[in-house]
Amino acid sequence: MTQNSNIERRRNSWPAAVVWLAAGLAVLLCAAQAQANNDSVRALIQQAGNTNSDKVRLDYLKQLRQQTGLDASLKGDLDKLITQIERWLNEKRLDYFGGQVKRNKDFDFKIAETSVLYPLTWLYRGRMVIWYTMESGGVWSIPERRREFFAIARGFFEKYAGAFPENKIARMYLGHPTGPYKHYEAMPGAPEWAVYQREGLQRLADIIEWWIDNRMREDGQYGGGWGDDCEMWRWWVPVLIGFDSPKITAAQARFSKALMSQPHMKSGYTTRMSDVEHTAEDSADAITPMMHIDPENDLWRKYALGLADFTEKLWTARNNRGFLQFKSTYFTADKIDTSPQRACDTVYHPRVLQPALLYWQRTGDERLSKLFSAWMDTWVDAAARSQRGKPAGIIPTAIHWPDGDIGGAGPNWWDPRNHGEYTLYLYPSAMSLMTHTLLLTHHMTGQTKYLEPIRSMVDIRLKYLSAPPRDEPAAGTEAWCASRLGGLAGVITKYRFLTGKTEFDELLAREMSPYMRFRLHGDPGPLLSALRENAEALRINFEGYTSEVRYTDRVLRFPSLFASGGILGEPAAAIDRPNPSLLYSMVTGDPGDALYFPLNAVRWLTPPRDIAALVTESSQSRFGAELFSFGERARSMSAEFYMLDPGKYKLTITTANGGEAGPVETNQFTVESRRTRISFTLPPRKLCGLKVRRQ
Repeated sequence: MTQNSNIERRRNSWPAAVVWLAAGLAVLLCAAQAQANNDSVRALIQQAGNTNSDKVRLDYLKQLRQQTGLDASLKGDLDKLITQIERWLNEKRLDYFGGQVKRNKDFDFKIAETSVLYPLTWLYRGRMVIWYTMESGGVWSIPERRREFFAIARGFFEKYAGAFPENKIARMYLGHPTGPYKHYEAMPGAPEWAVYQREGLQRLADIIEWWIDNRMREDGQYGGGWGDDCEMWRWWVPVLIGFDSPKITAAQARFSKALMSQPHMKSGYTTRMSDVEHTAEDSADAITPMMHIDPENDLWRKYALGLADFTEKLWTARNNRGFLQFKSTYFTADKIDTSPQRACDTVYHPRVLQPALLYWQRTGDERLSKLFSAWMDTWVDAAARSQRGKPAGIIPTAIHWPDGDIGGAGPNWWDPRNHGEYTLYLYPSAMSLMTHTLLLTHHMTGQTKYLEPIRSMVDIRLKYLSAPPRDEPAAGTEAWCASRLGGLAGVITKYRFLTGKTEFDELLAREMSPYMRFRLHGDPGPLLSALRENAEALRINFEGYTSEVRYTDRVLRFPSLFASGGILGEPAAAIDRPNPSLLYSMVTGDPGDALYFPLNAVRWLTPPRDIAALVTESSQSRFGAELFSFGERARSMSAEFYMLDPGKYKLTITTANGGEAGPVETNQFTVESRRTRISFTLPPRKLCGLKVRRQ
């Protein structure tokens, strides 16, 4: 072969070599690109999983969806996950997943376990299961079911935390708190109680304002439906009733007016048939707060008296024993379901009349006196009887219509079975609603018979506490009832404040609230401890009270996950429950519940920030409080007094400087009605004593 032939052959083979080289490089480049794509996918998924923000997570996933070269399966899974996260963020109902979780104890994202996106579903599924658990009485109230749901949710959170260790939200559900995001330092001259109370008030106001800013919709709802949203004011009371925040007051007014304007509320009560605990909420929880913050508005008076009209003309009648009672647990503005199983008056029925009861308390309306006295006569009679095995002296949870028998159609007096979720009316049910209504009736009429059920149950409770049985008492027995009467302290505390009588002090000594102990005995220790725990509870896990919440009637329940028997099995000592009732009592002087027979002596007409107030005295002729303003400048404000009898009074404000008390302001005023407003100025950063004395 000649040299020219070899050269020619090499020339002919060169294009083929180039082709093969190019092909090889293409394969290598494709492999490198595929590896790069895989690395990019994994990196974005990891970033999406580790972020604490659902919005940021959504952005990462949308960014991933825009990448080229994704296989069809991954694209489909991304579309599904993006859709579900958008629902989590934007769905009109926060609890849209509840039905599926109730049936399956899980929520199906339609994403295969083999998908690289599957681990991202664990966080959402854990949240859905845990919030449904906290909402459902049929799960939460039954330890076995609660443990089952907790185990499922905990499994989701543990797997998610393992896959995405930087995510704080999953770890929060496993007992690792988030925050605090703000800090409130002690201030020279500020007493310890004021430091903790200020922190508690401001953190509570932060939570309320978050809901207003982030969840309130154009129609006034917060995302839980009218029937749950309306309950939110119950934990707003320290700032809603105790102070005057224009933003919070306006939000409540907007919500209440919007709810009462809904088609189902056009008559002043719902037209949607359900049990009384639920049908009463829309009206009671819309009207009652407005009677506190807008008492001169005739609209709310008309609504309150309209409930009395329904009661007289439609909902009640005389039973076979001759007593006035509600004919059913199920009724609307125009219908009553008197089927035997549902035909019960219950301890929940005061909720129907909550606004009317408050109106009666303030005005002494004679028509309401006759109506409510006749109704309470029925419950006094029922408490005294021992029918169907009920111990004499115990208030039952239900009275059957029309026979007036104790209990409902169920086989046991303590379990009326008048509702599908039977635990709702199971003894003692909402006993405090009835005991407070009885005490109010005694207060308004002066008749001691309305105290008798309270007296008898206090005696039964004391007997049990003095010699508790070794074994669990049989259901329905006196000891069994007594073991469930821990809520009596609230009503007997109000009796003690109203009358000064000491007949219930033995039980109060055992079950007294920290504020009551301070008022009666001047003991600040338990009060300071409770204030500290409240501040610590609100200091952490802000998300657990705001963005994580899926049921608006459970906003402050998050810490209960970490109690004994909770999601961790053992209690988490560092996670306490907020105590808005403590703040409410301190700033208003009401020793108990704000919802029924409220004894709030004052409302401070100033925003609930940079201020602390401790009511030390409240009666029909005297008032006293300690106040501390944390601001740099003097604070001009007003107070409305609600319990002072008509007459002439003197208001004095003093400060203590170096141990010497000096008056900074005095004011003479006259009380002519149950609502008297006085203006004054607090000096900055000095503990002030405010006293009102009848002249």
